[in-house]
Parts: sequence; structure tokens; C-alpha cells
Amino acid sequence: MGDFFQNGVITTLHNLADRPVEELEKDLQGWSNERPMSLIIPALYSEFEGPAMPEIITQLETNSYLTEIIIGLDRADSRQFKMVKEQVRDIPVDVKVIWNDGPVMLDLQSELASEGLAPMERGKGSNVWYAMGYFLASGKGKILALHDADILNYRSEMLARLLYPLANPTFGYAFCKGYYFRTDSDGFNGRVARLLVTPLLRALKQILGEDDFLTYLDSFRYPLAGEFSMDADLVRGLRIPFDWGLEIGVLSEVYRNYTTSRICQVDIADSYSHKHQIASEDNPSQGLHRMAIDISKSIFRKLAINGEVFSQGFFRTLKATYYRTALDLSDRYQHDAEMNGYPIDRHSEENLIELFSRAITKAGEDYLMHPMEQPFIPSWSVAMSAMPDILHRIQIAVDSENL
Repeated sequence: MGDFFQNGVITTLHNLADRPVEELEKDLQGWSNERPMSLIIPALYSEFEGPAMPEIITQLETNSYLTEIIIGLDRADSRQFKMVKEQVRDIPVDVKVIWNDGPVMLDLQSELASEGLAPMERGKGSNVWYAMGYFLASGKGKILALHDADILNYRSEMLARLLYPLANPTFGYAFCKGYYFRTDSDGFNGRVARLLVTPLLRALKQILGEDDFLTYLDSFRYPLAGEFSMDADLVRGLRIPFDWGLEIGVLSEVYRNYTTSRICQVDIADSYSHKHQIASEDNPSQGLHRMAIDISKSIFRKLAINGEVFSQGFFRTLKATYYRTALDLSDRYQHDAEMNGYPIDRHSEENLIELFSRAITKAGEDYLMHPMEQPFIPSWSVAMSAMPDILHRIQIAVDSENL
């Protein structure tokens, strides 16, 4: 059972009583007419062949409160696109599958690219951006939730708890981030959050002093969670990173648009398991190595926008401070795991800290060489200014392929 402690500058909503999901869903259904809710699931076709998406679909087949579900589908051919549509046909909600590799969407992507508006890289950020475009075009939802397609222990209460804080008309939140305990039979997971993000934020605060943005990020129990919900008004002006800085980038955009009193996090699961990325020690262009670089640069860019000045000397100091902070936190994780009967590979954890310290240095070097680099996809409000009919065309394209 959790506790009711409120840490940091955002509201934390705990799971204190295991309230039956039926009660949560009854409330959501009651609010759904005035506050219709949509769900985005960015997915690779391969995830429909694994254990995760079939179970997610099964859970969604009993949903009674969603207005629409938008599945962004990547890496699928025509046959696979049709198979996905067949798999989701029993969900009692309006489901649209966006075939991002289909000829209609590829033509739209090329046209957007010619105007400098399309994502520069394919990936989760690009997938989410096009799905958000369809969400705006359909106009069916006032609240948007998003969760990943690789959740191995998905249950309907995850979505209900994620949407509840925004759907409740008396709460007044505009953004909600999910959090959970990442574990499996091998022990503690969440390696990038535990061993990179938390010690990096605290090392930065140690060097820079108290900083409102760093305090805000450090208030999230799982800042890299792929599950969040937001008000539709935020979606239109949201700039989404196309790299691995997606989650930190979204939190930065939320911070730019709202006071912390309108931001919360909610406990959506006792435990959470999904597929893991390889570490990729020798290749900084993939795996956790790439992820650590992109996340670090995302944080550095936001701090620079806020007026911080960086140098090579600063990043050398940061590397040393991060390293010591991460090792100290690793001790805490080991004690926590041992007391609760979880295995933990201390050698592997320390190797990851070494890798992440190199990634921080590389991120600092990249930032100093390219300080104006902005891996953001333009907001849909910008895209609509340049191409006023783009949302209508996306809606026609997607609807025509989902008849």
C-alpha cells in the first residue's frame, strides 16, 4: 500500500485503497458526455504479434467511457494493416488505425516535409504527432490519454486511473502523468529513470543551486513514463520531440504552458512490465546509450532557454557530480531491493552508470557544438497556419482507410 506523502511541487494522487475499477469506470462514464475522452496508442505492427497488444485489446473490449481510440501503426504493410483492423473490431468504441506506412499518409508526410513541417525522424514522436493531428481533426475528445503498446501486464484500471484526474470536473488539472513500480523476475527495472534522470537532476541542482524547472522534473516519481493524459487545449500548441527526449520534452512543454497547480501524477499500477532496450555500450546511436544522450540534451536545452550558460568545464564538473550521486543512489536501490526480496546486479548497475556518465559528456559536447539544435516537431497550430486544410485532409485520409 502506498502513502499519502506529497513530494515536490505537483500533486501526487496515490492508490491507497485499491478502489474497484468498476467504481472508477462508473464515474468516468458519468462524466463522459460533458468531458469526452480519447485514447492514443502508438504501436509497431510487431507488438500485435507479441503478448502485449492482444491483452490490451481484450481489456479495451469492455470499455464503456471512451469516445474514440486512435492507434498509430508503424512498420506495417497492407496485409498487416488489415490484420490490425480485424484485431480491434470488437472494441465497442470508435477505433481508427493510422497506417503511417500507407501511400495516403506517406503522401501527406512528403507534403508536410516540403513545407518543413514533418518530423525529421520516424519513431514514437512522429507516430504520436500524427495521432494527435487526427485527434484534433476528429474533434471528438476534450481529454486525451496516451499509453504505450508494449505493456505486458496491462489492466483496465491503468487507463481509468490515468484519465480520472482530468475527467473529474472538480479537480481542475490540465495534465496528468502516470507512475508505477517497474519490476520483473530479474529485479528492479526503470534503469534510465533510476540511474540517469534522478541523479542527473540532483547533480544539476547541486551545481546550479535551486532551480524551479529542475525541482519540477524531480517531483515526478517516474518522469519517463509513457503514460499521460492532457486537456485538448494543450494538444494544439504542443511541440513534440522526435527523439528519445519525448517524455522530458512533453513535461517541459507542459511546464511552459501551465502552473504546477494544474499538473499532477497518479499511481496507475502496483507493478509495470514492458520490453527493454539494449544498453548499446559501444554504439551511441541506439539503445539506452542513445536514449541517455537525447534525454540529457533535452534537459540542457531547457535550462539554456531559462538562462543557464554552459561550458566544457561545466560538463566536466557535472560528469563527476553525477557519477558520485548515481553511485550513492545505487546503494539505496540495492538496500531497497534486498529488503524486499528482489535480486539486483550491482555490477551491471555500476556499468550502466559508467555508460550514462559518458552519455552526459557526449550530450554536453553535442550541445556546445550545436546549441541551436531543436529536435522538436512543429506544433499543430503552426502546421495549420502553413497548411490550413491539413487536419481535414488527415481526417479524410484516415477515415477512408478505416471504413
